[in-house]
Amino acid sequence: MYPTIEQVDQADIVLLCRWSRFLESPGWSAIGTPEFNERLEDEANIMNRIIKRQKELGGWTPEISKLIGW
Repeated sequence: MYPTIEQVDQADIVLLCRWSRFLESPGWSAIGTPEFNERLEDEANIMNRIIKRQKELGGWTPEISKLIGW
């Protein structure tokens, strides 16, 4: 489940990196449903904000990548 924009704006770099690595692609959970276009747009906006905040906070580091894993 995608976080809200408010949650993204309050998250630390580790949580932002976790989300960007492990969240499904935007719209994935609504494929084949009438809500697909709306969900795709909403989740794409959230993912874009996650990526923007990650960059603002210094982005991926080897340490974060090792901490989060796959």
